[in-house]
Amino acid sequence: MKKVYLDNAATTQVRDNVIEKMQDALANFYGNPSSTHSFGRSAKTAVESARKTIAKYINAHPSEIIFTSGGTEADNMILRCAVRDLGVTTIITSRIEHHAVLHTVEDLASEKGTRVLYVDLDKYGNPDLLHLKALLQKDDGKKLVSLMHVNNEIGNKMDIATVCELCHSNGALFHSDTVQSIGHYAWDVKAVPVDFMTAAAHKFHGPKGIGFAYVKRNSGLKPFISGGSQERGNRAGTESFHNIVGLEMAFIEAYDNLEAETAYVTDLKSYFIDRMKEEIPAAKFNGHSGDMDKSTFTLVNVCLPIDPQKALMLLFHLDIKGIACSKGSACQSGSDLGSHVLTEILSEEELKRPSVRFSFSKYNTREELDYTVQVLKEFVEK
Repeated sequence: MKKVYLDNAATTQVRDNVIEKMQDALANFYGNPSSTHSFGRSAKTAVESARKTIAKYINAHPSEIIFTSGGTEADNMILRCAVRDLGVTTIITSRIEHHAVLHTVEDLASEKGTRVLYVDLDKYGNPDLLHLKALLQKDDGKKLVSLMHVNNEIGNKMDIATVCELCHSNGALFHSDTVQSIGHYAWDVKAVPVDFMTAAAHKFHGPKGIGFAYVKRNSGLKPFISGGSQERGNRAGTESFHNIVGLEMAFIEAYDNLEAETAYVTDLKSYFIDRMKEEIPAAKFNGHSGDMDKSTFTLVNVCLPIDPQKALMLLFHLDIKGIACSKGSACQSGSDLGSHVLTEILSEEELKRPSVRFSFSKYNTREELDYTVQVLKEFVEK
């Protein structure tokens, strides 16, 4: 059976040289980075080298990089500690953020009494910046804005520089979940001076279970996890050394090959959009995912002209055909709550149809996309 992996926004294939680097780390650098003997010092040196590498590529200071278990932990750490340590009383976000943000701010509202405000969205899912400005100006408390750079379901790219400036000019801190953009876009935290951002290695061909938080120097955040003094006192717990060096290698590869790989994947997305328009003209691209300028080059989210009953079999059919992708639609079964993102931007009639996210990487080919479109066409017309 043909196998086509088009779920790269969920996780990516690990690069061969990343695997080799991690295998070497597991076999030869097994000392605890906190130990003072030579085995431990070797591991500690590699951890600090990884920290410096990441800092260099995003124009940060090494002390501003804190290794975490991934984007969810990093989001939780930043939001919860901002309330606990920085006196944040109001968090402004949107209803289409990742659940790592949405569920955390909901918990903070119930546990700490944090005021949570939601910025309005336009019909494509973009935050209304005039409404954001109004929210910033109506609240006199200590504020933090949390808005993602690239939406993980519909791929919309937010004007992060403008939002950052708007936040700072109104006395608010700015956190951005950048899990879908770190490793895919160049970053300079001096040019766009976000206060906090987050990343996960498995989104750019690195290992799962490792990521980092960027926390601007002298932010005032205290450790989220108590225990030892690892991560320069910022995060207790023995460092996941093999994952950290894997993250470093994936990060280097992503940015050293950024231009070529971006061009290649951009071509794939453009080709997929064209083929879908040719073969299934009634399909609709959700959000800005069908716009090459306003969305990330890595994914599309497509609403297909299929009735609700037939839609129940769509992902099963794709899986049988060897195609991996993600559903992004409203309730299609008794236990499925559907996509909170699409619920915010689609009409009731559109929500009755299935929406699917296809996400691309350097490992995909045009031939795979042709096969996928053909399978979709046959299912739609069947």
